Amino acid sequence: GYKNQGFRPIKKRWVIEPTFAWFDYNRRLCRNYETTFDSAEEMVKIASIKLLLNKI
Repeated sequence: GYKNQGFRPIKKRWVIEPTFAWFDYNRRLCRNYETTFDSAEEMVKIASIKLLLNKI
């Protein structure tokens, strides 16, 4: 049954959790200071671009 399978990590979860940690590192994304949803979405996009550029 279920008990004999042991620990098996979920691959997608191990990819997503560091991404959210990187977003939390960006101070502006720790709290929602934006007045509209569109501006909050743009800040997430800018943070994603910043992360990608830092990896190059």
